[in-house]
Amino acid sequence: MKERVENLKKEIKEKIEKVISLKELNDLKVEYLGKKGPINELSSMMKELPVDEKKEFGRVLNELKAEVGTLFDTAREALEEKELNEKLEREKIDITLPSSKIHVGSIHPITKVIEEIEDLFVSMGYDVVEGPEIEEDLYNFEKLNLPKGHPARDAQDSFYITEEMLLRTQTSPVQARTMDANLEKTPIRVICPGKVYRRDDDDATHSHQFTQIEGLVVGENISLSHLKGTLEEVAKKLFGEDREVRFRPSFFPFTEPSLEVDVSCFKCGGSGCSICKGTGWIEILGSGMVHPNVLRGCGYDPEKYTGFAFGMGPERIAMLKYGIHDIRNFYINDLRFLEDFNRVEGSEE
Repeated sequence: MKERVENLKKEIKEKIEKVISLKELNDLKVEYLGKKGPINELSSMMKELPVDEKKEFGRVLNELKAEVGTLFDTAREALEEKELNEKLEREKIDITLPSSKIHVGSIHPITKVIEEIEDLFVSMGYDVVEGPEIEEDLYNFEKLNLPKGHPARDAQDSFYITEEMLLRTQTSPVQARTMDANLEKTPIRVICPGKVYRRDDDDATHSHQFTQIEGLVVGENISLSHLKGTLEEVAKKLFGEDREVRFRPSFFPFTEPSLEVDVSCFKCGGSGCSICKGTGWIEILGSGMVHPNVLRGCGYDPEKYTGFAFGMGPERIAMLKYGIHDIRNFYINDLRFLEDFNRVEGSEE
């Protein structure tokens, strides 16, 4: 019996030395150490031995199992190391080769302008809030002092989905929602960026879909001077510290008084050119003091609270800042447009 064990050990050792893959090694392990393998057969033979021989045979058998197990573990480690080295050799990268040029995207000019404006207002203590693009007529018009039948509704020519639901024509509904949701009627200082939709013929300066950023401040003792000081700071940050700012009377249903805001032309310095159409001024936004009816409709007492609001178009600002002459370029998904924009920004890409 002892001789049989030695022969089996020698046989297993010789076969392990010829193995060249982990699969072969696993198959060999199952062959010898499995339930139907010769080592298991030897274990089953112990019951046939005399009692005085069982102890010695058990010791020999345990030594065999331990030694064979060590042989398989050593062989496995060697094969795993071999396979790892072969894989590393196959996947080796020659770092001396010239690299391939990777084409990367860039920030869209509208996104860049929106982020710049958001950063500016956040630094001034404003919150950035958003609202639904599919809006209720209640918030898009009625709470903004535009009841049904109001002639100013026609100027915005809306995309209605039902009689009471539409694609919002402005981001002002977010202001109304913000005031409505403020149950404690505490002061508000927010800007509301987002897409808006109006029935319009697309051309170089008009689009049926565009972007707006509107702002709202509500509190006690808010005056027109606060509005003017805020917008002067915004205009100078966006277009240059040497810009002059001009306020002109205007009309918006949700503000009273209402103002249009112009900046001196950054191209000609006010002397007159094609960009400012010879006037020396460029219109950038509309604004005004929040109408008492709007405050009252959103739960604020207009005898106690006042506020101002303003709205600007990032597309127009981007066109002015970066010399873009056709609003349709923003939406044509042409990468060449972004490459041109990169060059405007001074990029080498």
